[in-house]
Amino acid sequence: MQLLLIADKDIDARREMAGIFGPEEYRVVEADSVDVVLHEVLKGDVRVVLLGSEFDGLSARELIPLLKKCKKDLTIILVSNDESLPLIRRFRREGIFYHSLKPISEDDKQELRQVVHCAFENSSDRRLSTGAFREKPGLKEHPA
Repeated sequence: MQLLLIADKDIDARREMAGIFGPEEYRVVEADSVDVVLHEVLKGDVRVVLLGSEFDGLSARELIPLLKKCKKDLTIILVSNDESLPLIRRFRREGIFYHSLKPISEDDKQELRQVVHCAFENSSDRRLSTGAFREKPGLKEHPA
């Protein structure tokens, strides 16, 4: 089962986002601190992170490059109510996959569900195209 990390200082926002995804879809881990986020990312199981805009005194702008250094193929979806176009462009340059406003309506929740699904598909495609799956013993590449 694929692990989805939801990192936000706001417990209500974390729980709301976690409730969007059923247990049959993903194993969801909630994080309320940078150390939990880093621990989960460094363990290697996390491929997709829903990241709030700030927590533990660090902004997403500071945290995104750190997460990318820990795991360059990590897919980050920024969930923030900040709509500043220059700031969103900057986040894109830092390597986020998508920017989403915090989900309020059912349409917002459906959009976030689709984005997460797409992020996992994209992350799998990247791992396969780079040959990352071959690093595990016993796995062999099949000719196309």
